[in-house]
Amino acid sequence: MNRRAFVQSLAATGLGVAAAPNRLFAARRLDRLGLELFSVRKAMAADPDRTLAAVRAIGYTDVEVLWSFGNFGRTPQQLRTVLTNEGLRAPSAHISPDTILIGWDRSLETAKLLGHQYLIVPSLGADLGLTLDDWKEWADHFNTAGAQARKAGIWLAFHNESDHMPPLDGQIPYDVFVQRTDPSVVRLQLDTGNMILGGGDPMAYLNRYKDRYWSFHLKDARADRKQDTELGTGIFDFRSFLAAIPEISKKPLYVEQENGKDELASARIDFNYLHNLDF
Repeated sequence: MNRRAFVQSLAATGLGVAAAPNRLFAARRLDRLGLELFSVRKAMAADPDRTLAAVRAIGYTDVEVLWSFGNFGRTPQQLRTVLTNEGLRAPSAHISPDTILIGWDRSLETAKLLGHQYLIVPSLGADLGLTLDDWKEWADHFNTAGAQARKAGIWLAFHNESDHMPPLDGQIPYDVFVQRTDPSVVRLQLDTGNMILGGGDPMAYLNRYKDRYWSFHLKDARADRKQDTELGTGIFDFRSFLAAIPEISKKPLYVEQENGKDELASARIDFNYLHNLDF
């Protein structure tokens, strides 16, 4: 058998998959894309309803709302109405850490009203002043509140900030917290930009805790690692990162840019970059 016949024989039996990946596996694109409303916080403070309409007009299908900002003066019922009117869904909300300590049952009911799958704590307040024992105690609170949330059909999750990464007494506080929490009741949201700004590697953390990350903030960083920037203009390889996320279609992904000069213009640049990105 000559070489050509041998290769054709392999392909016919399915063993030639690796030889022609471009023909057998089409590149993917994101079907849904969300915006973390902190990205447009000034516009939301000025006119929440008009801003949400503008976000939907850009092409975003999802938003992550900010209970920690009082939903910019909108009651849960008002927020639900405007989201429905604009055809937006809100898979998650960022909440203050004390929410899991006081009135948690009521918060879980509100989450169901708004269609949230996740309630996410972005930070623990004065993170820089916490000891490792404090981080462990917070993890225990998360385990208790997370178990209660699961009974209500909601997930409690934790989001990483840049100041979670510097070592404390020889350990990284974020790692101490993650390893102390119970994965059956507490999930994680990975913010790529915050990880980079804190000195971490988002891809390494995705690989380390791959089964724990169920939501993502897609944020780019400048080369000096001091500030975020529009997606595709910084140093992060989003194509490789998105390709490495297992079951990506089941996981909320949000653009977040904290320092856009024109919030909605930056949100449009970010959307267009990801909307057209093959991975």
